[in-house]
Amino acid sequence: MNDERAQNAQDEEFPIDFNTFVLSLCSSAVFHLGLSPHPEKQSCCRNLLMAEQTIDILKLLRSKTQGNLSGDEERLLEGLIDDLEKKYDRIKTECGCAK
Repeated sequence: MNDERAQNAQDEEFPIDFNTFVLSLCSSAVFHLGLSPHPEKQSCCRNLLMAEQTIDILKLLRSKTQGNLSGDEERLLEGLIDDLEKKYDRIKTECGCAK
């Protein structure tokens, strides 16, 4: 019973909504771009393939939710995708991986 109460308290403290979900995906992309340290190792590493895949997931989400989001949700999603794409392109160019 205590585990259930703890879970309910956590759910209330951190509600899952569209913005939270999108920001979670964004955090994953930032991590894979090497812009955020690994929480246990305190060092950054890059996985551009995973970063690109996460950005593609955000684009797919944008496409599939078109016309169904609030203005704030649309702006958040569009801004995050734009920002991540710019960072991805810059990092890919810096490491010599650009096409």
